[in-house]
Amino acid sequence: MPETYVFLSRQARSRKGEKGRRMDESMIHRIVLQAARHANIEGKVSPHWMRHAHATHAQEHGAPIALVQTTLGHKSIETTTRYSHVRPNASSSQYLKV
Repeated sequence: MPETYVFLSRQARSRKGEKGRRMDESMIHRIVLQAARHANIEGKVSPHWMRHAHATHAQEHGAPIALVQTTLGHKSIETTTRYSHVRPNASSSQYLKV
């Protein structure tokens, strides 16, 4: 089964028809740090931190844990619960209102 990468390098298309290779971890980290600065986010920020932030914010806004599990690509719901740091008084508004 071929691996699917989230971040593909634009410069990795060396052969005709080749889709691209995975982006170097240091480049991903640099992009995340630039985005954090642009968004005025202070403190220690990393791609892994963003996964925790996504899980927490999604659940605070009413996303079902199963949806968060799917978006994070976890096989086990127990793994997803470790990523979520929902505060007791968090909003329970409907997630992704359409």
